[in-house]
Amino acid sequence: MPRVCRLGLATRGNTHPTPDDIWLSIERGINFLNWCGHKDAMSDVVSQLGCLRSNIVVATQLYARDGASIRAELEDALNRLGADYLDLCTFYYLETESEWKEICRRGGALEQLQRAREEGLIRAWGPTTHQRKLAVKTAESGLIDLLMIRYNAAHRGAEEEIFPLAVERKIPVIAYTCLRWGALIKPTRLDPEGFIPPRAKDCYRFALSHPAVSVALMAPSNRAELEEDLELLDEWRPLSQDEQRWLIQHGERVRKTAGAFP
Repeated sequence: MPRVCRLGLATRGNTHPTPDDIWLSIERGINFLNWCGHKDAMSDVVSQLGCLRSNIVVATQLYARDGASIRAELEDALNRLGADYLDLCTFYYLETESEWKEICRRGGALEQLQRAREEGLIRAWGPTTHQRKLAVKTAESGLIDLLMIRYNAAHRGAEEEIFPLAVERKIPVIAYTCLRWGALIKPTRLDPEGFIPPRAKDCYRFALSHPAVSVALMAPSNRAELEEDLELLDEWRPLSQDEQRWLIQHGERVRKTAGAFP
């Protein structure tokens, strides 16, 4: 695989980037594209990459847990993208141990992905999950190549539960929901007087400042948000200790006020 820019671009069902937005990202150096699985600007651009394809890492999420279904889903994804292969795929929202057992059983999704890798259709896989203990279990199995997990200043449990193992096993970690669904860039009722919320690029910088994180995914809703996110590429540096403390304190306030989550 090519050397990957640590800031990745993702699409979701509720974001609507244009093809020009995707091309702008690529021109600025973004080469990790996480596609949502539905026809959109990203799938259109991937189908037009031509000789650029070998420099771009294309990832998507697959829903199936059994072998026959995931093979059909993989082939459908390749057709929609007009691609010969996928660099990465994840088992989308793997949330229970029973799902993982189904994936690993004889005739399960993992068996079919291993076959697809032998055929050159896919290069690597792992789970997308909110469940830290399950992420650890999959990593300990030796059956995955990567982890896609939630990580931000309000969700920091991975620092103790996942990252040490990922570093030890040399498993790349892809962080998503770096903005905690936008809550981290908004004020809370507990903020000190005069507090100015962080910008999106501050939140991505937070995730990328942890050495265990290989890629942090951005999912801007429009060109203005994209251009702000891309500013991170012009001024990359890790957070200072004061900045990290400031973001963690805000994350704790967000955790107290933005609704219940583990």
